[in-house]
Amino acid sequence: MGGGRVVSVRVVLADDQELVRAGLRALIERDSELAVVGEAADGDEAYAIVVETRPDVVLMDLRMPGRDGIEATRRIVADPTLAAVRVVALTTYGTDEHVFAAIRAGAAGFLLKDCGPDELRRAVRLVANGEALLSPAVTRRVMDAAVGTGPPAADGTALAALTDRERDVLTEVARGRANDEIAVVLHLSPATVRTYVSRLLTKLNARDRAQLVVVAYRTGLVRP
Repeated sequence: MGGGRVVSVRVVLADDQELVRAGLRALIERDSELAVVGEAADGDEAYAIVVETRPDVVLMDLRMPGRDGIEATRRIVADPTLAAVRVVALTTYGTDEHVFAAIRAGAAGFLLKDCGPDELRRAVRLVANGEALLSPAVTRRVMDAAVGTGPPAADGTALAALTDRERDVLTEVARGRANDEIAVVLHLSPATVRTYVSRLLTKLNARDRAQLVVVAYRTGLVRP
């Protein structure tokens, strides 16, 4: 990272295929402000490297030998010393149930393995900044499966403390929109949207935006 390079986002890659990790590293480091600071081939190694390097973002393959990506995500999220680390689940359309399990374990979102280079780099930046990483199309598929695992909270108890505007913002978050997009839809400033999202996280006791999406679907505020 010499030559005057200034890194603002540090990334760990967790995937059991070395070729996949090499490809991800090459794509990520085309952006001079992004850097891969560690790689892992299984869940145990991923957790150890995250503890050692304290990255901003972990790109976590969900299916790895030994301890899988879901369990590794759960360990990272449960570690209070790693509270600033955000885990992104790497997935395909065929693993919806695993994605939902990862989000329940605390993943900040999910990214399709066949996404383009620009989308990959944008995703890393978004999640590092606490933004959304929830593609609307994939969110619908994942949450459809999630709602199917049990009845939604029909009484809406979790939403009772929210104002009408907070419900509006939560609805747009659940649709996979980023703050700038929500600002346009609801005719608010991006700063105001960030304030509302912060309030929602506090009121709903959610760790991040991914968990807000789960609440929105599970309570029936948004339907798949």
